[in-house]
Amino acid sequence: MPRWEPDARERFITAALELFTDQGYDETTVAQIAERAGLTRSTFFRHFSDKREVLAAGQETLSRLLAEGIASAPPEATPMTAVAAGLDRAASAMTPFNRELGPRLEAVIATSSELQERAVLKRVGMATAVADALRARGVEETVATMAAELGVLAFKVGFDAWTAEDNELGLGELTAAALHRFEGAMAQLH
Repeated sequence: MPRWEPDARERFITAALELFTDQGYDETTVAQIAERAGLTRSTFFRHFSDKREVLAAGQETLSRLLAEGIASAPPEATPMTAVAAGLDRAASAMTPFNRELGPRLEAVIATSSELQERAVLKRVGMATAVADALRARGVEETVATMAAELGVLAFKVGFDAWTAEDNELGLGELTAAALHRFEGAMAQLH
């Protein structure tokens, strides 16, 4: 068995989702994931601290991409324009692998209250990263928090639409459309 494989992380994620689907999250062990992936347990632990982390794979990267996009927005950008830049940056990094895993990941998460709680915490972490990036641009706390929450919701709605079987639109287009709809809805609250 090779010590290092260039696609080890993706192999572990794929193997874990297959096993979680076939036999359930609680019944799946790290050893089984490693065996299914054709890699070792020690290699698994170089990529993930435990099997729950497999389901949060990419969260830190996604948060970083959102923050980078916000930071790179023009200085005169409004908070929502900066959030849109963050969404665009994150969407541009998504691959067919991400698209294929989305529905499978959601199905596994739906089977466990522990995993559902973790998914909520993932969205909180993303919103915190977005709000922090907005505050770094000088955006006031309440506005930064609201814009961050809308941005994370737009990403979720856009990602769900992107992973739908009948969808032919790009993730960037879908997240931008969702953010635009939310801005329109906010205007109607007055």
